[in-house]
This record gives sequence, structure tokens and C-alpha cells, in this order.
Amino acid sequence: MKKPVKITLLLVGVLAVLALAVALFNSIMTPVKFQEEYNARSTEVINKLKDIRTLQEQYKNTNNAYCNNIDSLIDFAFNGSALLVQKFGTVPDNMTEAEALKQGILKRDTTKVNPLEKLSAEGKLLTPKDKIKDLKFIPYSDGKVFEMQAGTLSKGGIDVAVFEAKAPIESYTKGMDEQTVTNRKAELEKMSNGAGYAGWKVGSMDEAVTDGNFE
Repeated sequence: MKKPVKITLLLVGVLAVLALAVALFNSIMTPVKFQEEYNARSTEVINKLKDIRTLQEQYKNTNNAYCNNIDSLIDFAFNGSALLVQKFGTVPDNMTEAEALKQGILKRDTTKVNPLEKLSAEGKLLTPKDKIKDLKFIPYSDGKVFEMQAGTLSKGGIDVAVFEAKAPIESYTKGMDEQTVTNRKAELEKMSNGAGYAGWKVGSMDEAVTDGNFE
């Protein structure tokens, strides 16, 4: 075999090995990159859901019910009122708080304050104050809004306030590999025998809970 032919065959072999190595590398890294991107996006979605829950809890403290409209919930944050209970005095070691209140050693003063200012001052919100107006939008969804509803659930003859806010997996994975997203959705649904929710959510319309499916 002539030398130029050998060199050509050798180069072809080297290129084939390199191509195989690149293909193998990509087959390993593609799922890793997908998971990294998925986790980063999920964190942003979950943080917003946590803040929606925080606002809902404050709304319920004020109105004895959860809000069933996310625009109304955001309006409450900026324009509503929340009760702030301030305590003055110190409870002696030999007394309960109720006894200290009864004897006037401890006093309480309840005032109305802005919900957003109150929650921000208490460090209970993950979203900056100037971004709360956009809390309803699901990250990476091109303007899709969190699905939210509220109502009551009968438990032992008593009506209990419930709410639910959620983002389907298709919304925050926009632009990611569609087949991988489809596979992930099937995996999530299969984990709960088809009864699970393929996405992130807080609360439930079927149970009196405010937990998220990420907790």
C-alpha cells in the first residue's frame, strides 16, 4: 500500500475516532445540561410559588379566606392591609403571657400596615419588592400566568379554606428539548401512578394543606 494512501486511511480513522468521541461526549453531556437548566428554571418557579403562598397566608389572616385570583392577590400586596400585632413589655418568668396581659404588665397594640412592606420587613419574601408586580408570570414561559384557584373544603362538617397555585412543566421548559420534556413529564406522572402533577405547585383543592410538591 502506498504511503499517501496509508496516511489518508490513518487520518480517516483518527477523524472517525474523534467523531465517535464527540458523539459519546454529547450523549453524556446533553442529559446533564438539560438537568442543570431544568433545575435552574425550577428554582425560579418554586421561589415564586413560595411567595404566592406567603401572600396567600397573609391574605387569609386579613380576610379569613384565600384569594382566588392572582391579580387580586398582587393588588392586595400593594394596596391591601395586614394586621400587625406589637407587644410592649416583658413577660415575667413566673407568669404566662395571658396572665401578664391580664395584669397589664404586657400590652398589645394591633395596627394595620401594608402587606408588602410588612412581609418584606420580616424577610418573608424571596422576590424583591419592585418585582412583585410580575409575580404572576411563570419564568421562561413567555408571559404565561400561574394557574390559581381558591375555595373551601368540608372537613368533618367544617368548611376549611384551601387554595392551589401551579405551573405545568410545559410552561417553564419552553425552548428546551421537547422530547426530553415529554419524557420527564411521563416520569413525573408515573411516579404517582398517573395521579401526580407534572409541574410545580403549592396548596391543594383536595386537601387542607399549603405544602408544595417540591417539599
